This record gives sequence, structure tokens and C-alpha cells, in this order.
Amino acid sequence: MITVIGTGTGAPLTPDAKEALAGADVVVGARRHLEATGLPRTVERIVLGPLAPALDTIQEHLEKDEKDEERRIVVLASGDPGFFGIVRVLAQRFGARRLDVRPGVSSVATAFARAGLSWDDAVVVSAHGRDLRTALNVCRAHPKVAVLTGPGAGPAELGAGLRSSRRVLVVASALGDPRRERVERVTPAEAAGREWGAAGREWGGAVSVVLCLDEKRAVAPLRTVAGPAPRPAGWALDEEAFAHRDSMITKFEVRALALARLGPRLGDLVWDVGAGSGSVAVECARLGAAVTAVEKTPDGVERIRANAAAHGVDVQVVHGAAPTVLSDLDDPDAVFIGGGGHELPAIVTACARRARRTVVVAMAALDRVPAAREALVGAGFACDGVLLQSSRLAPLPGDVTRLAATNPVFLLWGVRPPARTEGVAP
Repeated sequence: MITVIGTGTGAPLTPDAKEALAGADVVVGARRHLEATGLPRTVERIVLGPLAPALDTIQEHLEKDEKDEERRIVVLASGDPGFFGIVRVLAQRFGARRLDVRPGVSSVATAFARAGLSWDDAVVVSAHGRDLRTALNVCRAHPKVAVLTGPGAGPAELGAGLRSSRRVLVVASALGDPRRERVERVTPAEAAGREWGAAGREWGGAVSVVLCLDEKRAVAPLRTVAGPAPRPAGWALDEEAFAHRDSMITKFEVRALALARLGPRLGDLVWDVGAGSGSVAVECARLGAAVTAVEKTPDGVERIRANAAAHGVDVQVVHGAAPTVLSDLDDPDAVFIGGGGHELPAIVTACARRARRTVVVAMAALDRVPAAREALVGAGFACDGVLLQSSRLAPLPGDVTRLAATNPVFLLWGVRPPARTEGVAP
């Protein structure tokens, strides 16, 4: 049996945790944990650095257990070891049934407590040893996010990526330590301009948690299910759900297939280029993605913002003409192109060079289809498409119904092929 003790955020160990340590033959943990617990000299200590050697040593002791040479093994871990912690690795290697886990208070729970906020409606994302872009996209899309930081993914990097958002960052370090704990509220611009490495040394350790808050929406109604807000029960909303000009809006039949091909999800960034009313942008945001809408007309920009506000989502709106303004944007996972005129081939090419997963193009003009397809194929995408023609039920006098045809629309989509691993046969 392996006893895993979460040391929380500085609170004294519980009596049962102290009892487990007192009877331990082997204790595994970071150097600061081993030094803080006052272990007897007879206890074998394993300092956690790279995980593999520590896991191998634990394996050796477990094998001795099977030979009736029982070893009482204790693993010390920060916070709650079952929350982005070592429990996952231990369970994968040794099986969950061999673990006796004594949880501590996580740094995330402590950080929200310091901010005076509940966190059953928060999204928690780890940027420790992971790609920062996922954390940034979650922060752009959701009003209450906790980011577990790491080298190269701290407050400065988060702030730089969120400069254009209406967010407040709560930067927390050394949580639970009465002498070194520090919690500070800053704007993204202030966070980006600070040297947090020096601050971490001043505070007695690296920054561990950053809360990213949209303060207008930080206090949510009563929840039944924890985590991000539930995804919408339906999508491809009626055109009447959006303010639009002279029927200049992507029809719901087209939007339904476009959303299916875009696949917007939590952690993604989607561009809606030539956004018009922003109906596609809003629907992607409702499905959990971060969204940037690009629109060249001033009245269109205001219309997109109004539609986003009406549906309770956050859409970054960029006023300008594609493809010129695209160079200043972060790389998207998926792109929807609903406008472009004569610039359409150049826009498709620019988007295809940047998109990580897919590009979807909607066109009403037949003569623009070949150029758009050529641009997708030329960028290395696997291209497919369909002509959508639908007829909706419409009433006639006398309580009868007819079919009213909508304008046909071409929908092309390009999917980036998965990267091939070098040396692997196709």
C-alpha cells in the first residue's frame, strides 16, 4: 500500500497524516516537504525530481512487499494530490487499489477563497508543462478560470495573450504560508509588464495559480453541475435570434453544417472572417470556444457585439479588412469564411496557412468556388464540399402550406491532414 498525503497549502498535517508518516519506512516527496516534516533519520528519503526514478524505486519496495518484507511507503505532495497531481501517475503505474490517498486543500480552492468567490462554476486549466494557448483560449471564452502556471506560462505570458480582453487577473503565490503568501489583482497589461520571476523569488516560490475573471459575470447563479456552463441544448438558431441587415446572415441550414465541420470546443480558437451579423461567431462561443470575429464595416462591428451580448458570450471583434488584419491575430484552430468578395482566394490562402485544423468557406457565387477550392488544396488541405439547397415550410391562405426555396449556398471545407511521424510507413 502507498499512502499519498496532500500537504494542502500550508495548513498543519492532520493527525492521521502524522501517524502515517511516523510509521513510514520510505517517504517520497519534494525536498521542501521532506525537510518540513521532521522525519526520523531511520526513514529512507526519496527526493522527487524526475518522476521515473522515484517510481522505479517505489516499484522495488512494492516487490519486496510481495516477498513478505513489508515496506510502509508514504508520498508527500502539494495541495490535493488527486487534482492535477501525482495520484494520476501512481494509479496508472501501480493501480488505484494500492493507493490510500489523504487529500489536502488544493491551491485552486485556496485562491478562490482568497478572492471571495465560489468555484463550482469555474474552469480549471493547467499550463504547467503544457501548451499555453489552451489556457489562453479558455480564459478568453469563460468568465471564471483558474490557471495552474509553470515556467514560460505565468502571469506575464497570460497577460500578454489577454491584453485585448476585459479580464482581471488574481495572481497568487505561496498560498497558505502566513509569511510569504501574496495575492494581487492586476490587469492583463499590468501582468504582461511585470517581471514575475523576481516576484516569485521575493514571495518565496514560483507563482502557482492565476485566476482570470470577467468581474461582471464572476458571480454566477446557483449551479447543479460543476464546471463550465452547460453547452446549449440546440444550435443553428433561427435567423430571428440575431440582429442582421437585409437578410445578410448565414442561414441556419448552412450554419448547422458549418458548425459540424468547424467542431468548436473548449480550448479552441475560432475565427469568423467577414462575420457580418456574427451568427457563426456567437454559435461557436455558445459551444465553448474562444472566438475572434473579423468585420470591415463599422455597423457590422456594432451588430456583432450586440448579438454576442444578447446571447451572453464573449466574442473579440476586430474591425478591419481581411486578409490584412489577420496577421495580428493568434493562430486559430478553425476558421469560418463567410465573406470576402474578390479577395476571397487571398483570404482563404491566408487562413489555411494559419489554421491548425480546418477552414470552412460559404459562398453564394458559383464562380468563386473553383478559386476557393484551389486555395484550400494548394495549402495542403483535404477538401470537400456540398451545394446546400433547402425549402422551408411556408403558410398559404386557406390554412395550407407551401415550400419556399432559400438561395443555394456552396459550402467548402478543408481539413489539415494529421502530421506524419518521421520514420513511420504510410
